[in-house]
Amino acid sequence: MDVVEALDETFRHAHGVIAGVRAEQYSDKTPCSEWTVRELLEHMIGVVAGIGGAAAGQPRGEFVLSEDPAGQFEAASASAMTAWRQPGVLDRVIDAGPGPMPGRALASINLLDTATHTWDLATATGQSPELPSPVAVAALDASRGIVTDALRAGRFGPEQPLDDGASDTDRLVAFLGRRP
Repeated sequence: MDVVEALDETFRHAHGVIAGVRAEQYSDKTPCSEWTVRELLEHMIGVVAGIGGAAAGQPRGEFVLSEDPAGQFEAASASAMTAWRQPGVLDRVIDAGPGPMPGRALASINLLDTATHTWDLATATGQSPELPSPVAVAALDASRGIVTDALRAGRFGPEQPLDDGASDTDRLVAFLGRRP
């Protein structure tokens, strides 16, 4: 599965998880110990909007979580997918904030971030944490190309051990230092 198809499927799955979050869960803790559910929603939707905007060549704007996060995510992800489907965007150099990089690398970061935080959000809100298998596989492939030992420090924990029968989702989250 190519990165754009994987992003599309990841966004559709994430939308369903975001739609399952109840407002009374906003102050709950998440597997990202520094974030509550509300803060994780702000991050997830803000990243999709910001990276999608950068891929579309738009200036960076300030992000504020709306009262309808699922609708806000749906709009942000639809706009991002329009940008990611532009001819040549994956080969262009794009600056989404952390510095200029090839579009393909930025799309992979978008995939990794959204898939992983969808697991975090589902786990925190009592929803099924399992990602669609093709999404988990694509995100793990992207992770292996992005997450270096230097990047791991401060952002990801050490890779966690797994049993041989672990799911694709468990392999992804364990690689990123989370306990499935």
